[in-house]
Amino acid sequence: MLLRIDRVQLAVPDRAEAARGWVDLLGAEHDGDDRIAVLNALRTRYRIGSGFVELLEPDGAGVVARAVSQWGGHLFAAGASVADVSAASARLSERGVEPRLDAGQIHLDPAATGGRGLRLVISPDEPHPVVGAVSGFYEVTNLVHDVKLACERLVDLFGLDPAAFVPIESREFGYDGTLTLFDSDRLDRFEAITPRVPGNTMGRFFVKRGESLYMAFAECAELAIVEARLRERGAGFTAVPPESHRDLRGAHTVFLHPPVLGGMMLGLSRPGYAWTWSGSPERAGEGV
Repeated sequence: MLLRIDRVQLAVPDRAEAARGWVDLLGAEHDGDDRIAVLNALRTRYRIGSGFVELLEPDGAGVVARAVSQWGGHLFAAGASVADVSAASARLSERGVEPRLDAGQIHLDPAATGGRGLRLVISPDEPHPVVGAVSGFYEVTNLVHDVKLACERLVDLFGLDPAAFVPIESREFGYDGTLTLFDSDRLDRFEAITPRVPGNTMGRFFVKRGESLYMAFAECAELAIVEARLRERGAGFTAVPPESHRDLRGAHTVFLHPPVLGGMMLGLSRPGYAWTWSGSPERAGEGV
């Protein structure tokens, strides 16, 4: 049922301030403003890559106001697209989930997706030209205590095929879990993982926030350009150098630190490179 990771939503105290990094560093373009009644939030949409970043600012009491009051600017919801929003809504209703519809989208809180920190907005799948330095989002990370139960809920709600899922483990970052690929031929997925090192960055986040969204990943064919912009502006980032000195293309992955993009950490990887850890390393050069 789920086709693509097509957007991310941030809850922020000031939409204009949060937008600066997306525009100046990644070339996002303003796409409109409206209000999401079910969230009591003002929304500003920006086109980025093949999708969107949506900035939500509190407009009265409600879930966005509570989220901003508690955590400041942060990644609020993952966004996925479907071919038919009405059919997706019917499937959810059949499974005891009451979809909240607004502005042509389905808004699901963490309780609806299994109570493990995954807030989700589902939108109709529509083709869009690529905007800015990013090709498109492909992953949102969900930190959970029980990966198996989290994945089982996703399979039930959205009809995902477990045969396409890929186990993942990182000694460097101290976690293990599952990539819930929506299709074995595409990178789009949720990353359901459990941090195992309480003292590192992810571990501290997990201790503080519990089961929650952590970050997102996108492909970027202009990593060197983005890295240069980050250096020029003194913005926080971490670049992962190539694995071989013979690779002269520079970093294969760049992590933009949360303050740069309104409170959300974003990983950027070379086109196709994410297949290295996504079950098909032989495809890692695709798109480069």
